[in-house]
Amino acid sequence: MESPLARKFLYVVAILIVLTLAAAFAYRLFGGAILRQVMVPSTAFTPQAATASDAYRAPAMWIARPDKPNNPALWTPEGYSPAKNPPAAVFFIHPTSFLKRSAWNAPLDDPEANARAELFLRGQASAFNAVGDIWAPRYRQATFGAFLTDKQSADAALNLAYGDVEAAFEEFLREVGPDRPIILAGHSQGALHLTRLLRDRVAGKPLAKRIVAAYVVGWPVSRTADLPALGLPECKTPDQTGCILSWESFAEPADPQLIFDTFDAHPGLDGSPRKDTPLVCTNPITGKADDTAPAEANLGTLYPSSDLKSAEIIAGRVPARCGGRGLLLIGDPPDVGPYVLPGNNYHVFDYSLFWANIRQDAGLRMQAFGTGRGDKIE
Repeated sequence: MESPLARKFLYVVAILIVLTLAAAFAYRLFGGAILRQVMVPSTAFTPQAATASDAYRAPAMWIARPDKPNNPALWTPEGYSPAKNPPAAVFFIHPTSFLKRSAWNAPLDDPEANARAELFLRGQASAFNAVGDIWAPRYRQATFGAFLTDKQSADAALNLAYGDVEAAFEEFLREVGPDRPIILAGHSQGALHLTRLLRDRVAGKPLAKRIVAAYVVGWPVSRTADLPALGLPECKTPDQTGCILSWESFAEPADPQLIFDTFDAHPGLDGSPRKDTPLVCTNPITGKADDTAPAEANLGTLYPSSDLKSAEIIAGRVPARCGGRGLLLIGDPPDVGPYVLPGNNYHVFDYSLFWANIRQDAGLRMQAFGTGRGDKIE
């Protein structure tokens, strides 16, 4: 009988729920202006009190944690299963799931945002459940429109969201203890917050020695303006540990202008300009930097069923190569579903395109890290 997790499985990104075909056509005519008009809040940012770290001692503050019933991060496609006693602890920060323009930040109890976040964990965080217990906090995420404007309210919203993430990370460290290996991962807004977490809590700290790898996926990382501040080097080989992986997936021809408009307008994490700087590009198929891999090397992409209630793994369909400024180019647009952003941006599929390879990558890096526990990694 089909499990509740499988019945509920949908992998969509909050952005894509509002991007109908008509909206995509309008984008081609009018550019990012139409997205800004319909998604950026017109209200002023409302300051809110910081969330105390001990608030995250409550299980309800977590979407996923090892003791949570119906943990969405334990979903796997047929042929895979989560480890029963994994060696690592994974801190995963989910992408934007709050769409409303009535507020700059999502309430922690927003049912739609929380439901979407659970779906994202099934299609993304699940890639790590063979190597680690997954912890994924609820947080007062910035709304999608915050990424389409340079208003001060947008920065304030992102700062509020990051404060929650940092508080959750404090509790995560307390729960997992002082010695356990750690994998850090996130997507989109979650990856943005992860870069700040690396800068603030990992760089130059003893904790850096416990980091198996950091998967900063779906958010650009400038090699010259961001990476030096993160305290970990770029992953160059698949057996390297204590390093950072990052990629943004585009079919060809790729048009990343909407992303770069916002990214380049802000200084890097070390304060220097980002404009036109090269990006960290990890090929998730090979685990190598600036690499090229054919479709035959792809161990498995998640393909949704027609009703979006389940997904299956199919190997050998999608290639990948790092090109240009540092985008991950996947060739002709693959038919993995209708949820593709304008510009051939496969942002929603950054994890699912390479789900099986990411799972293997995490296992290889965990083994190289040398836990000595001897757990079998699928």
